[in-house]
Amino acid sequence: MKLRVLGCSGGIGGRHLRTTSFLLDKDILIDAGTGVGDLTLAEITQIDHVFVTHSHLDHVCSIPFLVDTVGQMRDKPITVYGIPATLEILQNHLFNWSIWPDFTQIPSPEAPFLRYQPVHLGETVEIDGRKVTALPANHVVPAVGYQLDSGEASLVFSGDTTTNDALWKIVNKIANLKYVLIETAFSNQERQLAVVSKHLCPSMLAEELAKLERSAEIYISHLKPGEIELIMEEIEECCGHYRPRILQNNLVLEL
Repeated sequence: MKLRVLGCSGGIGGRHLRTTSFLLDKDILIDAGTGVGDLTLAEITQIDHVFVTHSHLDHVCSIPFLVDTVGQMRDKPITVYGIPATLEILQNHLFNWSIWPDFTQIPSPEAPFLRYQPVHLGETVEIDGRKVTALPANHVVPAVGYQLDSGEASLVFSGDTTTNDALWKIVNKIANLKYVLIETAFSNQERQLAVVSKHLCPSMLAEELAKLERSAEIYISHLKPGEIELIMEEIEECCGHYRPRILQNNLVLEL
């Protein structure tokens, strides 16, 4: 099982900055930010499943283009997974005919290009032996993170979150934990903004990682463009003993 980073930035601005999206093997997306646009048409046609952490635009903006581009080239709908509250937001505010067509009705309700599959917190979806489990997240909209489990190893992606004791209680029980991908959107000088928007800054990240009781490789995502160097310097100062690394496009993590 391989996870390829398509995007992991908190914004855009050049080829190296794409918003959150990961490609699991060839057929599963974890979030669908602007990074999906760098895939070839042949690669896009192979995507059958999209697991969404939450409804914010930087995590879902490529779903409308993905479905519109390859829907007619496929013999089955693309399935979008998310907690019910997230799917409701997508239905009401994105695929609502005003912002984008409702592809659950196109070309017909009986044979649509898109379908929704609710996933509840703690629920595991298994696809060809690969397990995807919804984990708690603490954000300004309903949100989850995900555990990806190959059987041999697990990766935990926090999604967008702030202080989150519930997440670590679960993570500390994952015996085959190998990777933790966690966001840090703001610098310490913007800690209040991080609190209000329910993200993390380096000092808050240190408080969260102190709750991790297992060994894992730590990768940092969702850094705001223009503050990347500062944020990583602050992370090194307060969390350096965890050996955190910045997540980068096209990195491939094997599970």
